[in-house]
Amino acid sequence: MNSPPRLDALLRPRVPSPLREVHDERFARHGVRLLLKRDDLIHPDLPGNKWRKLALNLEAAAGRTVLTFGGAYSNHLRATAAAGRLLGFPTVGVVRGDELAHRPLNPSLARCAADGMRLHFVDRTTYRAKASSEVLEGLLSLFGDVEVIPEGGSNALAAQGCTALGRELAGECDVAAVACGTGGTLAGLAAGLGPGQRALGVPVLRGGFLGREVERLQREAFGGPSGNWSLDERFAFGGYARATPELEAFAADFEDRHGLPVERVYVAKLLFALTTLTGEGAFAPGARVSAVITGTPDARPVQESSVSR
Repeated sequence: MNSPPRLDALLRPRVPSPLREVHDERFARHGVRLLLKRDDLIHPDLPGNKWRKLALNLEAAAGRTVLTFGGAYSNHLRATAAAGRLLGFPTVGVVRGDELAHRPLNPSLARCAADGMRLHFVDRTTYRAKASSEVLEGLLSLFGDVEVIPEGGSNALAAQGCTALGRELAGECDVAAVACGTGGTLAGLAAGLGPGQRALGVPVLRGGFLGREVERLQREAFGGPSGNWSLDERFAFGGYARATPELEAFAADFEDRHGLPVERVYVAKLLFALTTLTGEGAFAPGARVSAVITGTPDARPVQESSVSR
């Protein structure tokens, strides 16, 4: 078995990521300071929470083939494929939707394939059961000795890796907020923060399941609850990768105000949530609120939705 790669030396991530204050009158009028934790600048191919969630998982894989899961536009698949190319290990991406196998690859999956990832398309029923022993045994029979990383990269090792994000923010803010898909970043962020700080998660998809998932991840990673965290589930805007004209207008306006390209699937919803919460008086005057910027815009189409929040 190969020795575990020295990821820091090989990939040279920019950590700690920059923390920058921006002046925004919508916050300033309430006495709230807005800080942007620029995790999107950590690495060009493994930005933000992708680096933090993958690092310990890749060390555990120790050069073996990494098999993981994602949809047709999964940033996690792209980051895993890029890591495989950069570090020289094989990758397999199990992709939701067997109908995609007979279509031209979209830009995201084409990037995965160009980075050497073997794409394996499965029907949606099988994908929903991806954590079952039956499906996993079938995949192992196809691909042999592999390191399995769950969808979105969220497992105990990912949560442990994300504690570094909390430690970097210790003493720098009162509230650290992050958009959530699978919960691993929030689980680790909360655990790494210092006394008196709290983490706020903004789910980008509907379902009401994320609180239980964060609790599970913290049990597996830290043996039980760790840190002060909460969720505000009002800002999914119809579901994952969905938006409304209101959200799109907000994101475009934020870009104009601050010169920061706003990723629409996660970051736009986070910033909208923080702006709304500030207007509602959720943060005390003088509070320092840090928004974790986990990614940059890509080619993923965001569907407009008429569903109200």
